[in-house]
Amino acid sequence: MTIIGTTSTSNFYATAAEQLASLQSQASAISTSISSGNQFTSASQAPAAAAQMRMLQLQDSQATVDTASANKATANLQLADSVMGQMINDINQARTLTNQAATGTVSDKERASIGTQLAQIQGDLFNLANSRDSNGNALFGGGVKGNAYARDAAGNLSYVGAATSQALPIGGGQTVQSSMTGPEVLNITDAHGNATNLIDALGALATALKAGGAAAQTAAQDGLTTLANGLDATTTAQTVVGSREAWIALSMENQTAQSTARATEESQVGDTDVSKAAIKLQQLTTALQASQSCFVRLSGLSLFNIIGTN
Repeated sequence: MTIIGTTSTSNFYATAAEQLASLQSQASAISTSISSGNQFTSASQAPAAAAQMRMLQLQDSQATVDTASANKATANLQLADSVMGQMINDINQARTLTNQAATGTVSDKERASIGTQLAQIQGDLFNLANSRDSNGNALFGGGVKGNAYARDAAGNLSYVGAATSQALPIGGGQTVQSSMTGPEVLNITDAHGNATNLIDALGALATALKAGGAAAQTAAQDGLTTLANGLDATTTAQTVVGSREAWIALSMENQTAQSTARATEESQVGDTDVSKAAIKLQQLTTALQASQSCFVRLSGLSLFNIIGTN
């Protein structure tokens, strides 16, 4: 009897202790859930929800990378847009000067002066063509280090950049070229249909005007056609850049909408419903207090004393 009584008493205490510990653990878990704002602290608590959360978090991480890339592309496109705007101003200024030189009322000296001004504009276009992107690389050279254009000893221009502009991801499996190459902006045909580039054509026009004579006026008249072709090429390139900026902006709107949807889903899957959790915590606390009180009363009954001593 003594062994049976002792064993029964031990079982009672062990079972009661397990029940109290379980209630205490549940209450502690809910309290942690309320304070942290997370429904679960380990994947084992809710495997399916944890897997869903991991997927959503991976999508968030990829979206962060895509957003940074899209912002870089936007910065470069805006810079290219601005630089091409300056190029267009130079071209229009060159057209105004060339139109003056094409008239028959201008002297050779005045044409030579115009030629000097065109040479200065040519130098400015060369510098603009060698603008740098947000990383300090060739803006119109496909992102290569250094310049997009170089000059040889004779002053002839050559493109030394990459064949295409850098393509950067903007999300959803899409990419966008973050600028234009120099040839896409500056390659043209002259008044006679010959392939050239705007900078060399402007240099040749400046040289012809400085030389004077009847050929200078003819060169100015041809130059108006060549410069018109240059303006078309540059404005077309600027339009392309603007459309890419708009495409990125639309993509970012979609990314923002998707991010908001993910945040809502993450909240539904992983965030604690504080109101429900507080009610559950109160229920567990009440149950725990009642169990503790019951245990104290039961363990104090004379039956246990009798069983434990007989």
